[in-house]
Amino acid sequence: MNDKTSKAIRIGSAVTALCAVGAILLAGTAGRADQPEAGVPKLRRLTEAQYRATIADIFGPDIKISGRFEPDLRVGGLLAAGTSAVSLTPSGAEQYEQIARGIAEQVVDKSHRDRLITCQPGPTDPNGAACAESFFDRVGLRLYRRPLSPTESRLAVSQTLASARTLNDFHAGVAVMLTTMLSDLPFLFQMDRVVADPAHRSAQTLDAWSRASKLSYFLWNSTPDEELLNTARDGSLMTQAGLAQQVGRLMASPRFETGVTAFFDDFLQLEGMMSLSKDSLIYPAFRSSAGPAAREQTLRTIVTLLARENGDYRDLFTTRRVAMNRQLSPLYRMPYAPRDWSMITLPDSDPRVGLLTQISFLALHSHEGRSSPTLRGKALREVLMCEHIPTPPANVNFTIVQDTSNPSLRTTRERLKAHLDDEECASCHKLTDPMGLTLDSFDGAGQFRASENGMAIDTSGSLGNVSFPDAAGLGKALHDSPQVTQCLAQSAWRYAVGREALASEEPVTAALHNGFAQSGFRIRALFRQIATDPHFFAATSRVPTRTTAARHSARKSS
Repeated sequence: MNDKTSKAIRIGSAVTALCAVGAILLAGTAGRADQPEAGVPKLRRLTEAQYRATIADIFGPDIKISGRFEPDLRVGGLLAAGTSAVSLTPSGAEQYEQIARGIAEQVVDKSHRDRLITCQPGPTDPNGAACAESFFDRVGLRLYRRPLSPTESRLAVSQTLASARTLNDFHAGVAVMLTTMLSDLPFLFQMDRVVADPAHRSAQTLDAWSRASKLSYFLWNSTPDEELLNTARDGSLMTQAGLAQQVGRLMASPRFETGVTAFFDDFLQLEGMMSLSKDSLIYPAFRSSAGPAAREQTLRTIVTLLARENGDYRDLFTTRRVAMNRQLSPLYRMPYAPRDWSMITLPDSDPRVGLLTQISFLALHSHEGRSSPTLRGKALREVLMCEHIPTPPANVNFTIVQDTSNPSLRTTRERLKAHLDDEECASCHKLTDPMGLTLDSFDGAGQFRASENGMAIDTSGSLGNVSFPDAAGLGKALHDSPQVTQCLAQSAWRYAVGREALASEEPVTAALHNGFAQSGFRIRALFRQIATDPHFFAATSRVPTRTTAARHSARKSS
């Protein structure tokens, strides 16, 4: 597509967006004859990962996505819980419009149009109206995750033809309208539309199209496929049998591994590894590629053990199996690491045991030039146990902790002990440091060390009333802690519904944990239970009564 046409598309798409967006939104939320009158939509903005996966599923992985996205918001420890709390700023709308335009131009380009549009104006369709209708009805179903209404369909065709006349190019007209749809709220946001619950006429539940969307983004982290949309169309997804059948199909697909990956990437906050840097003078082995590789290592390990092998979630903290490749070998000091990713078993003599001794956790929860038992202990409490550790006061003096060259305080444990003389700091450090110090035999880059400044490192620690000598003991304590599995079940629920849990949902999350325990703490069982629970599709307020953090802030031990 030439520059002149591209410029015209930019102008045309802006004009079309102003004319079309209001009509599309109104048409999209109006009741239709083939379904009950719907309630007000509840919105969840697609994350960047979901946006990218959706475009790849609809148009193919060869469509490039260029541009900056509106930042995602982490609420209660989860980006997913923030999707219902974010809006679309004016600058964000411009960014999405630019991204959409780039996608649309590729879709109509000669290298893609035959595969993606599959029709063009001809003797029986001189102005392309039938082609435009066919294309947008088909693609609109995937983009909006529901059929276009008759009004929306007519609008898409009329705006396409109007732009095509202005630009003297049918495909440029298609690109203008496609840009508009890709910039619209029905695409950028999941819309939870509600209808009367057929099982409880006084209650409301999500309509079939919203169910399909919610299921797919939970289990696959992407848009519904054709079969799932067909069950929404024929109504079978509104039945318990039809729902169970589709959940089973989605979870049997290899794409379920993508959904599990997305959950644990969010739960463990591993996106921070993508831009993580360390002081190159102190940690020369931690190169720019180390962060992304460590993130992938952890996610590959989790997917293998939990999704493929259907293992016990608790075993993540005690296993000696880990995904490894040569890229990470300098940090793990493995001269014979495999070139490509493969699962290996560390020997019993290796100090690394479980998830907490992987580079991703150790390096992410450290400073640029030194380890941090406090940050590591804080992450253990907040991420894995759903507790809340208060932010330190602004006037705290960290000089003692930061001075690693102090000849009289040679180890981190000694420096933290001196720091605890400040009573204002002691209360929080008593929660974080007994666990975090157990991991201090790993430096700020996650490399093993037996000593610091010539002094042997004391790795003893405790969790509540349980004491242990080293990282393996910490892993065993977390393995045996019911609070750890309760936190995982609660986090999976909040991830699935895209918000903080309601106080009224405490029986739901309690039942989820009971089912999780009865399954032997299998992630597959937990996800299946969530996806088939009627509460997952219930119409609820967007604002929680109490947050997960608030519920656990007073809980001090496992």
